[in-house]
Amino acid sequence: MQRLLVANRGEIAMRIFRACGPLGIETVAVVAPDDRGSLHARSADATVEVASYLDPAEHVRAARESDADAVHPGYGFLSESADLADAVLGAGLLWVGPPPAALRAGGDKLAAKRTAREAGVPVLPTGTPDEVGYPLLVKAAAGGGGRGMRIVRHPAELDAAVEAARREAAAAFGDDTVFFERYLERPRHVEIQLLADRHGTVLALGERDCSVQRRHQKVLEESPSPALDPELRAHMSDAAVAFARAIAYESAGTAEFMLDGRDFFFLELNARIQVEHPVTELVTGVDIVREQLRIADGERLGAQPELQGHAVEVRLYAEDPCTFLPQAGRLERLRLPTGIRTDAGVEEGDEIGTSYDPMIAKLIAHGRTREEALGRLAGALRETDVGGLTTNLPFLRWLVSHPLVRAGRTTTAFLTENPPLSEPPARVPGRAWDGSWRLNLPGPPPRAAPDVDAAAREPGPTPEQAALTAPMPGTVIRVLVAPGAHVTARQPLVVLEAMKMETPLVAPYDATVKAVHVAEGDRVAGGALLVELEE
Repeated sequence: MQRLLVANRGEIAMRIFRACGPLGIETVAVVAPDDRGSLHARSADATVEVASYLDPAEHVRAARESDADAVHPGYGFLSESADLADAVLGAGLLWVGPPPAALRAGGDKLAAKRTAREAGVPVLPTGTPDEVGYPLLVKAAAGGGGRGMRIVRHPAELDAAVEAARREAAAAFGDDTVFFERYLERPRHVEIQLLADRHGTVLALGERDCSVQRRHQKVLEESPSPALDPELRAHMSDAAVAFARAIAYESAGTAEFMLDGRDFFFLELNARIQVEHPVTELVTGVDIVREQLRIADGERLGAQPELQGHAVEVRLYAEDPCTFLPQAGRLERLRLPTGIRTDAGVEEGDEIGTSYDPMIAKLIAHGRTREEALGRLAGALRETDVGGLTTNLPFLRWLVSHPLVRAGRTTTAFLTENPPLSEPPARVPGRAWDGSWRLNLPGPPPRAAPDVDAAAREPGPTPEQAALTAPMPGTVIRVLVAPGAHVTARQPLVVLEAMKMETPLVAPYDATVKAVHVAEGDRVAGGALLVELEE
């Protein structure tokens, strides 16, 4: 491997470029027309413009034009696309990822569940809504990262949820296939990092706990998980390795599980590098991207590494710290902390737009103990300074100091039961409450804790207002009402799309539509007037 094209952008492209430097591998960036000013585009040895990040043929063309001999897909976009892998291999280039057959076996999430079941790995029930029951999860079959996912608690919500999930999946992955899965209310989300070479070696590099999530996307990740002991870690690792062997997997991959008590259920195999891979790198000493490059070159994996200490990661985003709605603007000031690892995809002066993920940087701290790692991360967040646009920095500072997070007692319901920036509980259950502590948390405060998904998807005017405005910059993808229409409270009026996530904007009360100021396809700024109402 002499020259590597990264078929991706932002932070992950920068991360792969850094791995190439010490190996003497030249780098090629691809850039879409609306992304020419991005950091990754000006950081590679060569840059080629492509019509879209979602077109395999464009990446192959760019590789040929730049004399690249290998392609790394990063994460997101086409990172789990067997069609891209086929196109790269068909062009006589090295593919830094799993073989196309393994991508198809793991990428079809329904087929992957069947394979897991046959390999003796427990899975959550899937099927029709009647078979699965409520609550259920509508999930995109072709991707992850929270795109194309909706919780459905009542049959009346199903059609709208499926329609929205399909649109979101098509925009993010180019495939609108969805399926239905049993939804667990308060599990932990635990994943096993895998490395596999073409010589039959499969290594499990320990686990990451990714239970703190908003809008089905991870917010804080750590390794090892405070919920696992050596016996449970071994069982989950064995299950992950068994699935990887069943599909003849190669390269880096992550087996994701839901953990309920000591019962765990296989969700999917992410056949790519993960956003949260740095925490595993810090506790194992393994450079996972470098291992991907070595595996692609046909080299053998080394010995099983041992976990050393603890690592915690959070993601600094341009988003509202309470609703998690994406924000846009110029980074007029960016001061990232020293003394911990920071993986950034932007620099001071860069513009955060509405077309791509609004992540600014990942902050990852390592310590001898979990307490030390969290303390170092809290200090780093105090040192961080961002100006020019709204970010989730206040939320991250609140999160890392929260007593439930410090005690390692979080589940995927944490941000529903503990609204962002709210007062923490007066006490945290002790070890004697293990196994049932989630049912014994203090009840909700007098103001009911809002559902984070609902808060993100239902911004709008208060009853005293008569105007529906855009809560963030985005594109109007659906206008559901016309002037003169009578609408009821919570009825969707307009659907905005930003960063490939949809946000329905709803009527705050029964009203009549006085005027509609936007059309489908319009790009709007945050605060733009969308719909006027009158009682």
